[in-house]
Amino acid sequence: MTANIEEHYNAYPYPARDPNDEHKRLITGSPSNPMEIDHHVFGGLRDWTKPLHVLVAGGGSGDGLVQIAQVLTDAKRPYEITYIDLSTSTRKIAEERVEIRGLKGINFVTGSLLDAPEYGEFDYIDCCGVLHHLPEPQAGFDALAKALAPNGGLGFMVYAPYGRSGVYPLQEAFAQLSAGMSPQDRLAFGKSVFQRVPQNHEFKRNTLVGDHMDGDAGFYDLLLHSQDISCTVKDIIGYLEHAGLALQNFTQPAMYLLDGLVPPDFKQPDGYSCEDEMALAEKLRGNMKTHVGYAMKVGEGVKLDPTDPAGIPHFIGEDPKKAAAFILQKGGMPVAINGQKIGLGISPQAAKLLGMIDGVANVGVLQKKSGLAVADFNAAWSKLSDLLCGYGLVLYSGLNKT
Repeated sequence: MTANIEEHYNAYPYPARDPNDEHKRLITGSPSNPMEIDHHVFGGLRDWTKPLHVLVAGGGSGDGLVQIAQVLTDAKRPYEITYIDLSTSTRKIAEERVEIRGLKGINFVTGSLLDAPEYGEFDYIDCCGVLHHLPEPQAGFDALAKALAPNGGLGFMVYAPYGRSGVYPLQEAFAQLSAGMSPQDRLAFGKSVFQRVPQNHEFKRNTLVGDHMDGDAGFYDLLLHSQDISCTVKDIIGYLEHAGLALQNFTQPAMYLLDGLVPPDFKQPDGYSCEDEMALAEKLRGNMKTHVGYAMKVGEGVKLDPTDPAGIPHFIGEDPKKAAAFILQKGGMPVAINGQKIGLGISPQAAKLLGMIDGVANVGVLQKKSGLAVADFNAAWSKLSDLLCGYGLVLYSGLNKT
């Protein structure tokens, strides 16, 4: 199976990237935005004067690698990065992207993430879109856990089943029909058959998945992949527990709660755990095509305290002053996640606090500027922070602290 994966990605590196585009844009996302790493792994209080030792496991064409290296370079923060991938074609693209940007401190390795412990211990491991392509995802989680330094963290993205409805029946059918074909012939055959698939097939009715429309590499990776395993919340927690890891958080934890999905007066049956609630929320929403989150070794997890005066909050998205003005005018703020529109109710007082966020002032400074007593500020700020952090709209980090 490893040979098939290598053949796949050597023929169609994914995601498809033109290194020359590095002159005009930086691709960012989750996991592995350094501020997000700080927020979820280090409680928003990492000492960024210390080098960050990073492993990019299954780095592909380099999105996560370039994001981490460029953001830390811009912030003038020390780092050392090891990149591992099986495919020489994708590695070449990643190397070209790094060279164009003039990024340093990166060691490129052609190999398997299953050998991660051989390369040392890492403060942070990025593994985005890879573990679900292993014949046994557990082997990947186990290997990466062994490569984590004390108090280090793993950022992962794995496919989820319900938002990818229709993908797996097509993958199975294409695999049987195109057995023995070269990647190029498989692609041509798959595209030909796909045109004949009825419009009311569950895949063609799925508006959440569109990778097949992003060129040959996207079509092949989505519908012709030889090894693709989706993971439920319970699967993920099981993999983590077996590896000696614990889930720190998903990047949008509010999407894993039953709030808004059941009547306000509904009481959960006795014995229901947080895991049970997340699993039910996943089933009720039905629109999650990936799970993105962070994990640490059992017993090493850090709980972020939004009222810690040293924490520096960052509003992710538009200008916080504009967001505050909108809330004051409309009485709330809408967010759209996985095709679902959600209205966040935010009070005028909370909107004013939101408008004070500038990515420089810490919570202690914000409290003084607010004019509120410490206890009153902490109560209002905690409620606002919990709400916005729940949707990934606020992150705490001193990455850019001078």
